[in-house]
Amino acid sequence: MSRKKIALIGGGQIGGNLALLAAQKELGDVVIFDIPQAKGMVKGKALDLMQLRPHDGHDSNISGTSDYKDIEGADVIIITAGIPRKPGMKREDLLGINLGIIKDVAENIKKHTPNAFVIVISNPLDAMVYAFHKTSGFPKNQVVGMAGALDSARFRTFIAMETGLSVQDVTCMVLGGHGDTMVPVTRLATVGGVPVENLISKEKLDAIEERTRFAGGEIVKLFGNGSAFYAPAQSAIEMAESYIRDKKRVIPCAALCEGEFGIEGYFIGVPTVIGSGGVERILEFDLSDDEKSELNKTLEAVKKTVSETGL
Repeated sequence: MSRKKIALIGGGQIGGNLALLAAQKELGDVVIFDIPQAKGMVKGKALDLMQLRPHDGHDSNISGTSDYKDIEGADVIIITAGIPRKPGMKREDLLGINLGIIKDVAENIKKHTPNAFVIVISNPLDAMVYAFHKTSGFPKNQVVGMAGALDSARFRTFIAMETGLSVQDVTCMVLGGHGDTMVPVTRLATVGGVPVENLISKEKLDAIEERTRFAGGEIVKLFGNGSAFYAPAQSAIEMAESYIRDKKRVIPCAALCEGEFGIEGYFIGVPTVIGSGGVERILEFDLSDDEKSELNKTLEAVKKTVSETGL
């Protein structure tokens, strides 16, 4: 059986880590695409990763290119193209530059890989995945944004750090837009099945929720130049793996809602089932009045950013 093919659009920090993780998990052969000015860089990264294989014992082929023809036949495409945030910038501040990039990427993916499952990472995420969907014309099950997977991982991390318990036993989710209005659903968070509200004081939980909302900005500030790349890469690989291996994972993702949670026509973070059919369904559940209010706030923020795309 031939290997699957994974194309990465953007060969920066996230792209390089995506290539490494995909190869280590033997999800398939990997092609790293970037603009002609970065052709040498992505070819160099690919060669470096190929030379790592004897130590890891995997046989995935990794290549770098600046020719979209080389992504033909890809089963999964992960888009990281665009400029990263700088200190003091919000994700929305990237809209003008990254919108033009995502539209060009969408046109080329539509031309060369019309059947691929596409995962968008580029910020501002909710607007970028919407723009890709509108420009490409891909069906809703074929397009998803990596947002809630990362935000939920950060939420899990902070709960584990506070309790001193294994992060593997922490279960929680973050809904809504990938921005400062995201909604950590503390009511449903557990550690080994024990409600987190029984383990952490309300004051500390409030602080954890706030840190989760601004976790990306915290890293941007610490770096001084650039944004997170290890955790975003692993979050997207988790989604890609669920698609390639038909795992039916339930992952908070920016999926296109058509009535779910009362949301119509927007990509927003919701519990999403990813399998061989792509986005196979969205799992709905009853929200408290406060959670409904918070979700409405994040929806308004998403609508505002999306409206600025002009699509």
